[in-house]
Amino acid sequence: MIRVLIVGTGTMANDHADAFVAMDGVSVVGSVDPNPDNLHSFNAKYGIKHAFDSVNQALAWDAFDAVSVVTPDGIHHRTTMPFLAAGKHVLCEKPLATNTADAREMAAAAKDAGVVNIVNLTYRNVPALMQAAAIVAEGQIGDVRHFEASYLQSWLNQASWGDWRTEDQWLWRLSTAHGSMGVLGDVGVHILDYATFAAGADTARVSCRLKTFDKAEGGKIGDYILDANDSMAMHLELQNGAVGVIHASRFAGGHINDLRLRLFGTKGGLDVRFEQWRSTLRACLGDHLVSGTWVDIPTPEVETNYSRFIAAIRDGAPVAPDFQRGADLQRVLDLAVVSDTQSARDQVV
Repeated sequence: MIRVLIVGTGTMANDHADAFVAMDGVSVVGSVDPNPDNLHSFNAKYGIKHAFDSVNQALAWDAFDAVSVVTPDGIHHRTTMPFLAAGKHVLCEKPLATNTADAREMAAAAKDAGVVNIVNLTYRNVPALMQAAAIVAEGQIGDVRHFEASYLQSWLNQASWGDWRTEDQWLWRLSTAHGSMGVLGDVGVHILDYATFAAGADTARVSCRLKTFDKAEGGKIGDYILDANDSMAMHLELQNGAVGVIHASRFAGGHINDLRLRLFGTKGGLDVRFEQWRSTLRACLGDHLVSGTWVDIPTPEVETNYSRFIAAIRDGAPVAPDFQRGADLQRVLDLAVVSDTQSARDQVV
C-alpha cells in the first residue's frame, strides 16, 4: 500500500484525490491546509482520517510515503522542499515554482534525495499529444521546421466555471501578490510544454509580449490587485532550429479550455488538438502532401501522470515530466517576462 498525503485542499486537490482514491494499492491517508473549513470538508468528502494545518505537523506524524502538492503556485517551493528533505516522493502541481532559482533548487533536492518526482503537466495525459510526440521522434514528419500553438480560455468573459469577480479560487490567479504569474505561468507553462515536448526539442531563444487588461475599478477587488497578465504572445526558436509562435489568453470568447498545436517538418505536418475536452490528431504525410490531404490518426489511451507517479514509486524508476523539466520550463517563462520588459527583445535560454 502506497500512502499519499495531499497538501492543499482547494479545487484542484479534488482531481488529485479522485485519481488516487480510484487506484488499487493506494490510500490517501492525510491532508494539509491552514484553512480549517477547506481541510475538514475535503477530508469528509474523501473519508480521509488525518488532518494537519502545517507541513511540519504532517512531517512529525510521518505515516505517509508520497506527497501530492496542490498549493498555490507561489508556495510550491516552500511546501515541497521539506518533503524532499524527508525523502518523500513528490508530485507537484505546475508550474513547479514561480522563479527559476526556486525551481532549480527543487530539482536538485529531488535528485539528491533519490525520490520519484513529477510535475503535474496534465496535458501529458492527452492521447493525441503523446502520439504526436512519438510520430515526431520516429522521424515521420522529418526535421521539424515550424510550429504554432495556442491555449485559449474565456473565463474572464463568461462564468461557466464561476464568477471570477467574487471567488477567491479565480481572483488569486489575477494577482501577482498572491503568487500568480498570470496566464503565462498558469496556462502558458502547459502550452510551452505541449509544443516543445511534441517537437522533441527544448527552447533556445524566446521573445514575448504580455498584456494585463483593466478588469475592475482601480484594478482591484477586495485584497486582490489585478496586475497579473491576461494574454501572452511568444516567439520561440528551438534547439533543433525550428521556429514558431505560442499564444494564450483568458479572453478567448468561445473557447472554454482549448489547446491547439500544428507541427510542420520536411516530410509533413501534424495537427494536435484538445478542444471541448476531446483529443484529436490529424496528419498530412507522404503522398498526401501533394494534395494537402489531412487524415485522422488513431490515438491509443495513455496512463495519467497520477498513475505513472505511483507506478514509478513501485518500480523505483524515473518518470517524466520530472522536476528538471519543470525547472527548464520555468527558465523560459522567466525570460519571457524579461523580454516583455524590454519591448519583446530576444532572450537566449
